Amino acid sequence: MKNYLKYIIPGVIVVAIGAIFYNKVYVVKSTFQTIKPSIGELHVTIRGIGNVDAKNIYNITAQSGGKINEIFFDEGDFVKKGDLLLIIDSVDMPLLVEEAKASLLKAGFEASSSKESKEALEAQRTLIESTHARYKKLLEQKYLSQAEYDKAKSDLTNIDAQIASAKAKIASASSEELRLKKSIEALKEKLQRFKIYSPVDGYIISKDAELASYVLPSSTIFKIVDPKTLWIRTNIDERVASELKVGQKATINLRSKPNENIPATLQRVVATSNAVTLEREINVGFDVTPDKFYINEQAEVHVEVATYKDAIKIPAKLLRTYKEQRGVWVADGDSALFKPIEILAQNDNEVAVKSGISAEAELLELDISKKPLSNGMKIFR
Repeated sequence: MKNYLKYIIPGVIVVAIGAIFYNKVYVVKSTFQTIKPSIGELHVTIRGIGNVDAKNIYNITAQSGGKINEIFFDEGDFVKKGDLLLIIDSVDMPLLVEEAKASLLKAGFEASSSKESKEALEAQRTLIESTHARYKKLLEQKYLSQAEYDKAKSDLTNIDAQIASAKAKIASASSEELRLKKSIEALKEKLQRFKIYSPVDGYIISKDAELASYVLPSSTIFKIVDPKTLWIRTNIDERVASELKVGQKATINLRSKPNENIPATLQRVVATSNAVTLEREINVGFDVTPDKFYINEQAEVHVEVATYKDAIKIPAKLLRTYKEQRGVWVADGDSALFKPIEILAQNDNEVAVKSGISAEAELLELDISKKPLSNGMKIFR
């Protein structure tokens, strides 16, 4: 009996270990969950990573250099078109305007005085002309000497010269008035350049000068973004960029709001590719301007380039390559079977199947903790 036991006990132990291995290891590693394909729409999108930017960002510059006397807005403020942003010290410009106005007044007085003088001379000329005409007749009748007639004629010539001089003074004064008026307009225009106004409704995203600092002509003081022109600037590989067309619908996921799909539209595809990265820049605009935004914030865009209706869809994670064929593993009774498929379209998450499996196929969900599959391998479900 003892001799039997020394063989039976090890045998029982081996059987027990085998049973444990079969049930706890083999069966577990050979058990796969299955799912069936779904029927529905497949949206094919092109994905890109970019940054918040805008079509219209205005560089507000100083037209005239000088010290900033007053500054009314700060970075992050919203401004309306026509708002006064800052005032630059105009130094002696107002005094020059007042001086020109005084000169204009003087020219006006001179023109008025010359007009009055001309009117008086014209009245005198009427009398002198009458005397000249009368003396001429008397000279013809021999009742007047030549010397007296010559004096009357000289008086007429002299008064005409005085009238001509008065007219010249009037013309000169009028010309000076016009010149001074233009000068005043020019000075006022220059004076206005020391006041800088917002050209648009928008947000100040940058302020590069402070109160009492000195700015040079054409130096940037503010950057203002028009929020209606916000878009995402991103780059797409040339191999897929040809499918992009202006007007295609898209979604934007801001890094600060990763779970919010913001409706958008493809607004521009840049015509020139980057010769180094082999990418093409695109701009995807927001359909509705977000309440808050941050220029240069990272964002992800998905541009919808095609939609397939009533397609047989499977999760993209189930795709495998087996013996140089692309396909999926399916349950064929109690065995695993690799089914090559023809792909109609694909996005990041799903694949539309053109042929190879039906909507009733039982797809095996793969797991790295399970046994590697092979054709005909027994499986549990």
